[in-house]
Amino acid sequence: MVNINYNPDVLSCLANLSNDEVFTPPKLVGDILDMLPVALFSDKSTTFLDPVSKSGVFLREIAKRLMMGLEAEILDQQQRINHIFENQLYGIAITELTALLSRRSVYCSKIANGKYSICETFNNENGNIKFDAINHIWKNGKCTFCNASEEVYSRDEQLETHAYQFIHTDKPEEIFKMKFDVIIGNPPYQLSDGGHGRSASPIYHKFVEQAKKLKPRFLTMIIPARWYAGGKGLDAFRESMLNDSHIRKLVDFENSSTVFPGVDIAGGICYFLWDRDNQGLCEITNEYDGKKISSQRALNEFDTFIRHSQPVPIIRKVLKIESAKCCLNKIISSRKPFSLPTNYKPVKKGIKCHFIQKIGLQYANPKDVTDNLKITDKWKLLIPRAPIAGQTDFSKPVGFYYNGNTRIAKPGEICTESWLVACSFRTEEEVLSFKSYLFTKIARFLLLQTVVSQDITRERFVFIPYIEKYDTEFTDEILRKRWNITDEEWGFIDSKIKTIEL
Repeated sequence: MVNINYNPDVLSCLANLSNDEVFTPPKLVGDILDMLPVALFSDKSTTFLDPVSKSGVFLREIAKRLMMGLEAEILDQQQRINHIFENQLYGIAITELTALLSRRSVYCSKIANGKYSICETFNNENGNIKFDAINHIWKNGKCTFCNASEEVYSRDEQLETHAYQFIHTDKPEEIFKMKFDVIIGNPPYQLSDGGHGRSASPIYHKFVEQAKKLKPRFLTMIIPARWYAGGKGLDAFRESMLNDSHIRKLVDFENSSTVFPGVDIAGGICYFLWDRDNQGLCEITNEYDGKKISSQRALNEFDTFIRHSQPVPIIRKVLKIESAKCCLNKIISSRKPFSLPTNYKPVKKGIKCHFIQKIGLQYANPKDVTDNLKITDKWKLLIPRAPIAGQTDFSKPVGFYYNGNTRIAKPGEICTESWLVACSFRTEEEVLSFKSYLFTKIARFLLLQTVVSQDITRERFVFIPYIEKYDTEFTDEILRKRWNITDEEWGFIDSKIKTIEL
């Protein structure tokens, strides 16, 4: 009989349990720590802060590296342990439970000065891993710090408030009253904002912004990749990040389950390294299909960050050939092209109106309709705002538009907010020509470069040139020749976009 000694890391198991405040696998922590200069771990004065400690895995893995790095300088193992845990490692837990869990992982005891704690010098139960119960500051039904909903999070004292200490203060430096060389962590991603349905506001960017206020030498955090395209409170953060030349490394995953097994985060995940004392181009690494591709480029080369390295030269070439005079983001309508919301109720008589697909063509009251674009009497191509509903892993081939989810609206027909008006012309032939252009793999590939969620607004079409004449049926062969797309480039495009039949 074969004896199998299987001793799994409990924190690896724990990382698979949560879809809300995502726990971090030890392997991922190791990859992130590999971005930091090795010298940090052999310097007994280096200080580390995890301001969003959940399982304590960041502090534990840092401690392992410090134990090896300081071995030559502090020969006695117990003295080395005491020095590292008392003087170099600090954490702020996000809940009372994770405070206990973090201390257990880091000190081997939920009580820092307890009998079984590996650090002998603490004189309090918390050690350097804090948790203070913090309350939201309500104003007009929202928290002034994190935008949480008062209706949802104004709770009994015995329940967690999710008022995270690190971002519920104007003076984060007062929490420990000290400076840190490295701030590192995996912050909570969102909180309910009390909006329609299951609406939630992102909060992860607030931890990044707060950490920068402390001016550490290095800052690295794991965050959702949706900030690439902005939206819902992220526009200012996106602009700040794209124009921050201190971000020297960015590692991107289109499929979140690559790093968080079993956890689905729409648009993928990323982590970055911010270096206070150095500026320059960013080393961007894309990981998908088991491959790593890296490039050095400026994050702000385009208004929208392009996550993959391979599309960048394609986009540069297309925009140069077309002189980038106008792209479809200037042509496609904004939300509510006729002022009718998605939940607008059909009436028995009025203007013919395209509702959501299961309702189809019904009628709208003329009094509720506006036509600021003056397109009611034209032929129109209608495209859905969420053409890939349900898909969050964009490393797989993407479809976007096909005959089943688009509509051609005749003169006199309008639509609700469920649709965007992709184009409007005097003739049906022009609309059909435009449709063939939008249906090409190359056009949809250019769209893909800006997509990080299921919702596709006009801003996402910024890399698709507007062609002045629509008097032919466009094909990928025509566009390949027009834009000098090489066989290698076409192979990559073809791998990312589904054929139109699908």
